[in-house]
Amino acid sequence: MLFHHHGYVSTDPRVQPAAGIGLDRPAELPDEMDVLIVGTGPAGMIAAAQLAMFPDVHTRIIERRPHRLEIGQADGIQARSVETFQAFGFASEIIDEAFDLTSMAFWNPAEDDADTIVRTSLAEDDPAGVSEFPHLIVNQARILDWFAEYMKNSPTRARPDYGWAFETLEDTNDGEYPVLVTLRRTVDAQGEPLADPESGETRQVRAKYVVGADGAGSRVRKAIGHSLSGGASNHAWGVMDALAVSDFPDIRTKCAIHSSTGSILLIPREGGHLFRMYVDLGEVPADDDHKVRQTPIEEIIRRAQLILRPYTLDVKEVAWHSVYEVGHRLTSGFDNRERVAHPNVFLLGDACHTHSAKAGQGMNVSMQDGWNLGWKLGQVLSGVAPAELVPTYAEERKEIAKNLIDFDKEWSTLMAKPTSELGDPNEVADFYTKTAEFPAGFMTEYKPSILTTDATGQSLAAGFPIGKRFKSALVERSCDTNVKHLGHLHRADGRWRVYVFADAASPRSADSKVAAWAKAVEEDPHSFRNRHTPADGPQDARFDVKVVYQQKQTEFAHPDVPAVFRPTSGDLRLLDLNNIFATCQPKHGEDIFEARGISRDGAVVVVRPDHYVSGVFGLDEVERLNEFFAGVLLDAS
Repeated sequence: MLFHHHGYVSTDPRVQPAAGIGLDRPAELPDEMDVLIVGTGPAGMIAAAQLAMFPDVHTRIIERRPHRLEIGQADGIQARSVETFQAFGFASEIIDEAFDLTSMAFWNPAEDDADTIVRTSLAEDDPAGVSEFPHLIVNQARILDWFAEYMKNSPTRARPDYGWAFETLEDTNDGEYPVLVTLRRTVDAQGEPLADPESGETRQVRAKYVVGADGAGSRVRKAIGHSLSGGASNHAWGVMDALAVSDFPDIRTKCAIHSSTGSILLIPREGGHLFRMYVDLGEVPADDDHKVRQTPIEEIIRRAQLILRPYTLDVKEVAWHSVYEVGHRLTSGFDNRERVAHPNVFLLGDACHTHSAKAGQGMNVSMQDGWNLGWKLGQVLSGVAPAELVPTYAEERKEIAKNLIDFDKEWSTLMAKPTSELGDPNEVADFYTKTAEFPAGFMTEYKPSILTTDATGQSLAAGFPIGKRFKSALVERSCDTNVKHLGHLHRADGRWRVYVFADAASPRSADSKVAAWAKAVEEDPHSFRNRHTPADGPQDARFDVKVVYQQKQTEFAHPDVPAVFRPTSGDLRLLDLNNIFATCQPKHGEDIFEARGISRDGAVVVVRPDHYVSGVFGLDEVERLNEFFAGVLLDAS
């Protein structure tokens, strides 16, 4: 964590100096704002947290509830999400609090007694090592708490506005704040819920952009004329968070259980005792009219006890339960581009894609929706990037949502299959192992666009696929010999990352390609750094530029390195020496050049603010690099 660059700090360094809107943020919801986010679920909160890092952008996030979420329905945190939490500064806290899911057991009917179940396999959760981060289980409410903390500590001092429900909106195409939104108050003057939520007073506010993160029944979606379409499997599941006594051997292990009487997906929860069970309630008749949703908790427990035979389950307390029917639906659009020249209303998360809960994807994919949109709105509204950046949200995320739904259809169908229809008792386990990288969140790959180059240069850094998330590796920091994961230093601050991997020449050498690259970046007034960085701001205001040399840490020092890698930082214009790295010593077991297939002639890897690789460039391609940034950023002047 970088601090003291504005002066000595003796208090919590996570609390950043207030700036911009944070200097005089209105306590009450104002009449006008830059961004209005509807819904404080994971998608909305991460978008608000990212926007909170843009001091001059006034963002408000509203929620119809009177207070924070207390019991969250989602609980699975995939490794990609933990990487994301690292960028927002709270991965270690979540890891300490959560249940670490390292394996999954598969149970099937015994060969000699179809009425009992036996464990048939135990699969490692991440056999291929796609991430150094764990797969976690933790209450969704705690994730939202940490995003709220991040917002509160940000320069804008942002906080959710509770007790406001979205009613409708109109794009007036008029003035600086063209979207007219009607809201309804859902609490009284003391903040207590109204007996009749529809009796609350209404008021109108105006915004430049509106973000609908208000769930599957999204009113924002309906207001811009979109709808969810897709199919249902006519299969129902009961879900409960329970505290129980059981002699089932894997009660603290994630399990897919198939018996002759149905199926269970068992997920241990944080705290050492709580667990979640998705219990098969069977096929739903076509004329059921959702009556299955009234299934009492006693029936869900009875079904679970039947499926677990010969083991027992004595439920002591149920913290939460529900019944749902599996459906897979995708919205007809992710924004309102059909109605306006430039989209200014967007949908996130469940408002645009719904599916089963069994793959643990709802919260995880939704957060990537929110981060994708958040930094783009922040840069556009701050005058850093052109308005053309905003429509790329829908273009990128709609395909991801479709891939998710296709995957979840296959997985949820397998989980619901009667044992008599499984061709092989290991069919579910084999599918889980074969597809592990997808639910972990690492199969997202953005196609070429203004944000993502084509495959030109890919051979220079084969281990950083263009369009996919930047996969971290170990390096040794030159100034202090600390071994760091390069990707873990990426902060959700809205800046672009430019990782320069040096050629084999010594930093002191006259023929160093890195030195020539740095000279062009420093001296050319049209270089990406000089063109897009405010002249009166710190040199690292827009770009976090880091260099990794092939030499060991003992073979050079920071005065040997070009000044572009030692930028001035903060109000005091201190030199930041934390951007210069060497390859690790053999005792650490990893040379990033070898681990990520980086050419010994060097390479430049550009990573956008949400962790995804935008392009790979040669050290002699400064002009191509400048052209790329000219397409996604505005001149600082």
